[in-house]
Amino acid sequence: MTSIKFPQVLTKVGVAAALALAVNVSAQAADLPTAPYLPLDMATKAANAAMTQCIADGFKVSVAVVDRSGNTKVMIKGDGSGPHTIGSSSGKAFTSASMGRATLGLAKFLKDHRELDGLRDMDRRLVILGGGLPIKINGALVGGIGVGGAPGGDKDEKCAKAGLASIGAQ
Repeated sequence: MTSIKFPQVLTKVGVAAALALAVNVSAQAADLPTAPYLPLDMATKAANAAMTQCIADGFKVSVAVVDRSGNTKVMIKGDGSGPHTIGSSSGKAFTSASMGRATLGLAKFLKDHRELDGLRDMDRRLVILGGGLPIKINGALVGGIGVGGAPGGDKDEKCAKAGLASIGAQ
């Protein structure tokens, strides 16, 4: 059996081409955008902490956590909570993630700026009542948490704040 020997120059050209291709692919991959996101374990921890706070305060609520795009990551419906609390909590979480601000503050802002009432109708998923907070980690908006069912948005917000505190979010 005879072995085929490639000329030295062809082998060097082949190695150089392979290296150039690898460097090019690596450079292209380095140019891909990256974005911070909310891991499921953190979303679950925040939802559980918010629910624990509301139970301790004597409130029957639901808690929702959404990602930056408003997609539900975690939904917890508390024992004895009303059926409306699912939509309320998920809407508040969506609104906070979408707008990047607390829903209680947004509700107060709109109360004082009636000319912007159209914002309420901008998207059917928006719920502009207290109880929704944006989730920011290291300054990056990664989602929203919403609590619905306590007798007042300020009480829902207190529970949502406990959720944020549990994961070290702002």
